[in-house]
Amino acid sequence: MKLVVSAFYRFVPLPQFESLQEPLRALCTSHGIKGTILLAPEGINGTIAGTAEAIGQVMAALRAYPEFAHLEARISHAEDMPFQRMKVRLKKEIVTLGVEGVDPNIRVGEYVAPQDWNELISDPDVLVIDTRNGFEVEAGSFRNAINPHTRSFGEFPAFVRENLHGDRHRKIAMFCTGGIRCEKATSFMLSKGFEKVYHLKGGILGYLEAIPPEKSLWRGDCFVFDGREGLSHGLEITRGPEKS
Repeated sequence: MKLVVSAFYRFVPLPQFESLQEPLRALCTSHGIKGTILLAPEGINGTIAGTAEAIGQVMAALRAYPEFAHLEARISHAEDMPFQRMKVRLKKEIVTLGVEGVDPNIRVGEYVAPQDWNELISDPDVLVIDTRNGFEVEAGSFRNAINPHTRSFGEFPAFVRENLHGDRHRKIAMFCTGGIRCEKATSFMLSKGFEKVYHLKGGILGYLEAIPPEKSLWRGDCFVFDGREGLSHGLEITRGPEKS
């Protein structure tokens, strides 16, 4: 029986984030769920796996919290459990940029739906940047996208400072696996004076789910941080232990 993998995040003020750790751990454990959930003052970020029924119940319970009522999830599948345990961790940031004052709850770039992404990145005046780590980019990326060659997301601000200039790079489109890194990256870039900053809504996973291969500008696999390792169009598994 295939397992369901639910990837989700939401930037939302969570001043009480510590108090959610044990209830969420207990919720997931009671349904046989494994994976990781991160909690921070800026929101929630998680990837969990289990049976379809269990994932449905846990996601419904999460959305019962007022802060997570509009929590969106990207659903894919796995033949085997891709995680070893269930972890709910408290963090300073749900995705670590390491720059004070960057808050996607206040301001982010313009969201671009997967159906409109091809037109945007085909515009010669648009600079397309992959905000993921170098090894992720090597597995696959969009045609003509710039690889920042970062080892962690925390290196992205240095890449921007050293390589990008608001007067020359007037339109910038960014993307990442599920949307969380590029959403925070747009907030950072707006704070640095870049005015026209776009990001792919739902990330690469949303694009691969919505856009058929014959219309796709994606090349290669989308690396994911679990036992499956790679996904392709339709969120089909392309690599991992079961195919090695």
